[in-house]
Amino acid sequence: MAEDRSPRLLWTDEGEPRSGRFDDVYFSREDGLAEARAVFLAGCSLPEAWNGRGRFTVAELGFGTGLNIAALLHLWRREGPPGARLNLFSVEGFPLTRDDAARALAAWPDVAEAARALLDVWPATTPGFHRLDLPDFGATLDLAVGDVVWALSRWTGRADAWFLDGFAPSTNPAMWSEAVLDGIAARSAPGARAATFTVAGAVRRGLAERGFTVEKRPGHGRKRERLEARAPGTAVDPAAVSPVALVGAGIAGAALARAFAALGVRATVIEADRPGAGGSGFPAGLVTPRLDVGDGEIAGLYAQALERAVALYAAVPGAVVARGVLQLEQSPRDARRFRAIPGQDLWPAGAMTALDAAACADRLGEPATGGGLWMEEAMAVRPAAILDAWLAAADRIVATVGRIEPAGRGWALLDEAGEAIIEAGAVVVAAGWGTAALASHLPLSPVQGQADWVEGVRTDPVAWGGYAVPTGSGLLFGATHDRGETGGLPTAGASARNLATLAARLPRLAAGIARAGPTRARTAVRATTPDRLPLAGVLAPGLFVLGGLGSRGFCAAPLLAEHVAALATDTPSPLPASSAARVDPLRFAVGEGLVEPAGKADG
Repeated sequence: MAEDRSPRLLWTDEGEPRSGRFDDVYFSREDGLAEARAVFLAGCSLPEAWNGRGRFTVAELGFGTGLNIAALLHLWRREGPPGARLNLFSVEGFPLTRDDAARALAAWPDVAEAARALLDVWPATTPGFHRLDLPDFGATLDLAVGDVVWALSRWTGRADAWFLDGFAPSTNPAMWSEAVLDGIAARSAPGARAATFTVAGAVRRGLAERGFTVEKRPGHGRKRERLEARAPGTAVDPAAVSPVALVGAGIAGAALARAFAALGVRATVIEADRPGAGGSGFPAGLVTPRLDVGDGEIAGLYAQALERAVALYAAVPGAVVARGVLQLEQSPRDARRFRAIPGQDLWPAGAMTALDAAACADRLGEPATGGGLWMEEAMAVRPAAILDAWLAAADRIVATVGRIEPAGRGWALLDEAGEAIIEAGAVVVAAGWGTAALASHLPLSPVQGQADWVEGVRTDPVAWGGYAVPTGSGLLFGATHDRGETGGLPTAGASARNLATLAARLPRLAAGIARAGPTRARTAVRATTPDRLPLAGVLAPGLFVLGGLGSRGFCAAPLLAEHVAALATDTPSPLPASSAARVDPLRFAVGEGLVEPAGKADG
């Protein structure tokens, strides 16, 4: 049974939101905004503390209604350094729904625009990390829903300022525990400032014992005093990001181009052929998660990846072809898994629904041999629209990368003749199966697949051992799955196999394709890893990889690209540290010298 994470919200006669769980108000309706500004903004010396900074990170314990963040965004847009980026991290154990937050924030018209921006991206209340984009404010918010110690242990950022806004220590002691104070100290940048309404002795002593200079200040309103604290050291703005080169122009390279652009960095993409020349070049793609009922970390990783991919693709004009995907059972094991998955607290209500054969038949429009899982949030997309939109944020060089070598303070990309293509301070290899040629010690294996498509035939997205995906004007179906094969061309035999695979599950649809006329076909090679998890992270200082995405590239690439871009720019990652460890490219202990002279790398 899922844990009860409701705040048990109540509304006082004065219209103040109150947590029944902690028997305390979120703010005073009379002066809640003024209190946020006095206690947290002024308490952290904002805006003075961010003057001259290119990036600034604020962490908050107790997201609540979002009022503190709305006040901060309002101030940042008016008085933030020109062109600077604001990174926000907040923790909430018992999140409000969007409707309740909207009702609460409506009391403060002075920050209405910032409140509306928050409400427009208000996340599901599911546990885990949720990345929220606030582009009109030059900001990004990572909201961690869950236990505060868990969240702090998995956040990889370093805060320049802390808003310590949990409910009072007397009613919510877990928010002020020794473990929490340890997490604050561990995740503070030099010179970090902290502010809180409480002057409880345990909080004062706890911060002081961890090196903070702590001072009482006059309180606000009915509160006589408040605390301000400062970590040792001097605040230092991170160095400017070096030039960034991305090898590959498939979904991984495109997602990286977008992620770096969102951080204010225009990368250069090097690709031997056209965008999508590899596995991202089919007329449609499925955005579906890897499902796992035995490994919560993997399940959580893909739940977060799906949420992020859906949000980003929805913002690309023409990218989304269809919403919702039916996954059919292939075995009794699938039937058990599909019944268990909707009970995982990773998914919003209604996102996953186990269906019996009759319900599947209703969706398919023809008899079904078993049940399935309806994935409400999954989707079919048009890859070309995504690649075109995201690669426009980068410069492009058409060349074949044959070798990557250290050069000065960065890396040199050389062609097959040994001639220099570009030098960059940071390089990300995201070349699909071509990554194996440039990083030969990575445990990548090829899987060649052929898919076919036909015009004039339509069905909703459905998958099993095969798949059928609408393209907008027709239907993509397949695919063959030939391990160890590379470089093959489409064949009539593979097309026949794809049609037979479809006919075995959906005979009426297969008959419609046969009547529609000739199909077109294409092959591509995907790269997989021994544990079927991607490679996303550091290979060597300044050298990174995003690969091994297998058949989940359109689901995993957007989130993992943001993770790699964060590593390359020393900014907070959206990925919990525990998930980052599962996709760390060095997890296989492959040793030194990962990058060696090699041949062609196509994206």
